[in-house]
Amino acid sequence: MPIASIRGLKINYETFGDEGPWVALITGGRRGYQEFIPLAKRIAGEGFRVLLHDRRNTGSSDIALEAHEVEEATWADDLDLLLKQLEASPAFIGGSSSGARTAIMFGIRHPRSTRALLLLRVTGGEFPAKRLPEMYYGQFIDAARQGGMEAVCATDMWKERIDSNAANREKLMTMDPADFIATLSRWKELFEAGAHYPVMGVTDEELSNLKMPTIVIPGNDNTHASASGKAAHERIPGSELHDLGLEDEDVPLIPYPDWAPYEPEIAQVLTDFMRRN
Repeated sequence: MPIASIRGLKINYETFGDEGPWVALITGGRRGYQEFIPLAKRIAGEGFRVLLHDRRNTGSSDIALEAHEVEEATWADDLDLLLKQLEASPAFIGGSSSGARTAIMFGIRHPRSTRALLLLRVTGGEFPAKRLPEMYYGQFIDAARQGGMEAVCATDMWKERIDSNAANREKLMTMDPADFIATLSRWKELFEAGAHYPVMGVTDEELSNLKMPTIVIPGNDNTHASASGKAAHERIPGSELHDLGLEDEDVPLIPYPDWAPYEPEIAQVLTDFMRRN
């Protein structure tokens, strides 16, 4: 796969389609972009060029543990540079879960690079506000305290980063555990500061100031409750809401690949929206 150099880091990416407007799609959690390949191919087949990439600290891209801002802000800035490097800006910016949070942050920080926002499975509410800080940061802080960087490297998430990019192990193992703990503690603090907003990570004022066309497709689990998607729709002026007709399920998380049966509808809705905007 192609590798771009973005702010000194190797960023793994892939494009689909040979012509048409550019679309950047961002996966959720800390997962690599592979789960979005089927959706990217569907959208590319409708006359768009789609960019998928592994954000720093995800997939096969390099890791860089610097907690100056929330990760979504850093990811948004990296994506803006990647799009410009590929001469793909402005683009439609979309994502699911943390990818949706990153897309919103992209729209806030880089409005001139944003044709429109495509938001899937928006996160919000008390359940993810309690769950996600521990999932993203707390468990790894505990691992470092109990067993140093060797224990961190043995956790499932960081082991995945090492298995997909062997250079990441040396980066982690040369870190002082105290520095690792301090960095993740700061990220956790920054994340928690915005975790209790109706749309996680962004204020109502920030959402109300978004001027680009936006479409929201709500999720249906406790981390991505439909109410959170509706909250985003209500707060983003002129946004559109598309309901897949799914009942909310009382489960912590429905993995995105389980949405595969709905991808034909999602792709059609998104491409129709992009053609209109």
